[in-house]
Parts: sequence; structure tokens; C-alpha cells
Amino acid sequence: MNTEDLKGAAEKSMAGEGDIRERMRELTLQAIRDRKFDLASMRDVMQQLSEGVAVGAEKRGEDVRQALQSAFRGMDDAFGKSAHATRLAMEELAAKGREINDTEMKAALEAMKKMESDFVSTLSNVASSAGSKVKAEMQEIAEHAARAGTDTGKIVGQTLTEFSQKLSTTTAEATQAGLEAARTLSDRLAQATSGFLAGLSEALARKDEPKDR
Repeated sequence: MNTEDLKGAAEKSMAGEGDIRERMRELTLQAIRDRKFDLASMRDVMQQLSEGVAVGAEKRGEDVRQALQSAFRGMDDAFGKSAHATRLAMEELAAKGREINDTEMKAALEAMKKMESDFVSTLSNVASSAGSKVKAEMQEIAEHAARAGTDTGKIVGQTLTEFSQKLSTTTAEATQAGLEAARTLSDRLAQATSGFLAGLSEALARKDEPKDR
């Protein structure tokens, strides 16, 4: 799914009745899977989804605030699940010993640390240029997320705590060498994360299916 398709799909998810949270969660998970959970492309996913949500909300006749909140929760659900999948993938690679070293782990953790702040700042930036109907509501959602945190941030925090304790040296800002190491890790991490993310998505889909009466 390219950039324009992603933005358009997010806009459509805001239209009509039904569960906006579920639609946005599934759309976000699809976008992450399509891009093989490339951490460097995560901001673009956040940007296009947020812009599409803003445009779609502007076209709603009523319940704009509720629709925006549902969309935000759906995105947060998905980014949280992707962070959890990354955590599982890192645990798997770390368990294999030489599959991941301290330098690579530090760089991956530094990238993960940016997930929540990027998510919140993207919402805020999109809100600042959104239409008058959604600007204030979207900005308030972003401000609340910055104050109270997100589910994504909680999972990232747990991952940072767990893996920082496993490092043989103190986790510090990734150096250029660390960033290069992260690039060599990205394919392995993306492949492992994709598998875990697919499993989580299937579990969520089964959970959402209506039960037979």
C-alpha cells in the first residue's frame, strides 16, 4: 500500500457507522506488515494515517470527537502490538546468542524509544494544519497522550527496561557505528517481527469474530 492509498484508506475508515477503532487498528497493522516493520518508515505510516484521519473526521457530520478518539485508540493498539512483536523478535534473536550483539541491541532500543514521541508529535503536527472542525479536538488528544502516555509507550518502556538490563554496558545514545549496526540487524529483526506480528494479528481477528449463539 503506497502513501496515497494509505492516507485515502485512513480517510475512508472514518466514514459511516461501525467500529472505527477496529478499522484503524487493522489498517495500521496492515501498513506495518506491508513495510516489513522498517523502523525508519514508521513515522511515514504515522503521518499518512493521521492526515487521513483528520480529513475523514472533517467530513463527518457529528461525533467528531468520539470518532477521533476511536481512531487514535486503534492506531495506538496497532503500534503497541507492533512494539510487542518487536520485543518478542529481539528476545528470540538474543536467545540465539550471536544473532544480536550489544551494539545492535542498543541501536534497536534507541529506535524503539522514538516510537511514542514520534506518534504523539505526529498527531500534534497534523492537528496544527487540520481543518477547523477537528483541529482543537485532535490537538487535545495529542496533548492528553503526551501527559498520560500511550499503550505503545508502556510496551516500549517495558522493552527498554528488560533489554537495558541485559546489556553488558550502559545503554547510551546510539553512535554512528551503532546506527550502522542497526541497519545490519534490520532485515533479521524485520523478518522475525513480521512473523510475530502476523500471529498477533490473527489472534486479534479471532478475538473480534462474533461468537456463535
